[in-house]
Amino acid sequence: MNQRIQKQNIREKYWRYSLYVILLGLGTVIFVELIPFLGGLLGALTIYVLLRGQMRALTIRHKLRRSLAASLLIGEAIVCFLIPLSLLVWLLVAKLQDVTLDPSTVIQPIRNLAELIRERIGYNLLDGDNIAKLVELLPRAGQWVLQSIGSFAVNVVVLLFVLYFMLIGGREMESYLRKFIPFNRTVTQEFTREVVMIVRSNAIGIPLLAVIQGAVALVGYWLCGVPWALFWGVVTCVATIVPLLGTALVWLPLAAYLGLIGHWGAAVGLLAYGCLLYTSDAADE
Repeated sequence: MNQRIQKQNIREKYWRYSLYVILLGLGTVIFVELIPFLGGLLGALTIYVLLRGQMRALTIRHKLRRSLAASLLIGEAIVCFLIPLSLLVWLLVAKLQDVTLDPSTVIQPIRNLAELIRERIGYNLLDGDNIAKLVELLPRAGQWVLQSIGSFAVNVVVLLFVLYFMLIGGREMESYLRKFIPFNRTVTQEFTREVVMIVRSNAIGIPLLAVIQGAVALVGYWLCGVPWALFWGVVTCVATIVPLLGTALVWLPLAAYLGLIGHWGAAVGLLAYGCLLYTSDAADE
């Protein structure tokens, strides 16, 4: 009798551990398959945290149906988040597409810059072989741009789809997730409040700071006569998220370029202007 019970316990443990392994394997497979859509999923979660208060106000205070309230908030997300982001992506893609279709717009300035460097310091930055390799890389860059556009479009669709259902079932989802937090009710509420505050500060503060610094840098580029000032202003806006270096990744090479072409006044002015911008960036961090 005891042996039979022991065998039954061993069999139950075997099946239990086998189930754990299967669930872990399935979870790993699902996670790997969802990696291409991870941006849309995280974006939906971030926007949901920003809109959850409005969703509760519309459904509880104004007595709107959840489907109608979620549709209104989806429209708000499109206008306030997705359209500005799409315009930013479109500007960058349009410039990269022009470069891909007409490589001479990049090759000739690079040759001129290499010639200036060779004349000033005697170093040949680009020889013929390097130019040929650069020309070969441009079509690959165009393919990468097209793939990025497709991935961005798919993630936008995933974001809107997931966000809609998160808004519809937000309260039930939050109640279900709270059961997995190993704290009492008071600590859980405080933990949730801290998470929401962190997400809101990052989702609103970082993009707002990036836009402000990009706009300030754009004014400096215009004043100093930097070519493609609007494009480099957008690139500066994106570069603010890079740790330590940040906006210096853009304005420092531009100042060096102005100096190489002989515009020393503009180069020194942009360098001083960029240092002020970088100092404010470091102070904010």
